Amino acid sequence: AAALVASGAYHTVVVTAGGCTAKLGMNGKDHVKKGLPIMEDMVGGFAVVLTQDDGVSPEVNLEMIGRHTVGTGSAPQAVISSLVTDPLDKFGLKITDIDKYSPEMQNPDITKPAGAGALAVKRGELQRADLAKFPEEHGLTGWAPTQGHIPSGVPYIGFAREDILSGKCKRVMIIGKGSLFLGRMTNLFDGVSFVIQANSGEEKSGVSEAEVKDMIAKTMRDFAATLLAQAE
Repeated sequence: AAALVASGAYHTVVVTAGGCTAKLGMNGKDHVKKGLPIMEDMVGGFAVVLTQDDGVSPEVNLEMIGRHTVGTGSAPQAVISSLVTDPLDKFGLKITDIDKYSPEMQNPDITKPAGAGALAVKRGELQRADLAKFPEEHGLTGWAPTQGHIPSGVPYIGFAREDILSGKCKRVMIIGKGSLFLGRMTNLFDGVSFVIQANSGEEKSGVSEAEVKDMIAKTMRDFAATLLAQAE
């Protein structure tokens, strides 16, 4: 979506996705087995609006893209390297130069999350004694439902925008990766990462921040009206 807007092909693009009821059954089954109540009782969804640069809002750095290809391999270190360190290396950045990482944002009450910070130690960018602090300072506690790719990074995007605009963060990395279980079954892996960063301050679109907000509001109204019409 960011590439389509940056190319000029489209002015505003909405990315939206919804969860699936099949996932509710899959996850709820395990809760029932252990005598727990079914914790995931909603179908998740999200929408992200991307529009032309207004010189103020955070921007997606299209030159700092991580890709997990078939040739990357299945080892966890290889996966993280392709999605995290490879794009950072191109810009001479360290793992610690990213303020927040948003990988699997699944609610830990529903499913046990997994993460990796040891790579920074191995690369000499973080002292082993500081490893325990890394998740607290650069990570996030998951809160999203576990349906499909919804929890893979994207739930933080709206909050990332607020954190960057408030000065709390300068750069955040959104990491989306496919199922390791399915990947190991098929040996076909998929994943992508991108960095959202503070605006450079150069207004490139020729429109003001107020005009951008009006365009976003109009786009969302039109989008909601379309959904309502389809439902009826």
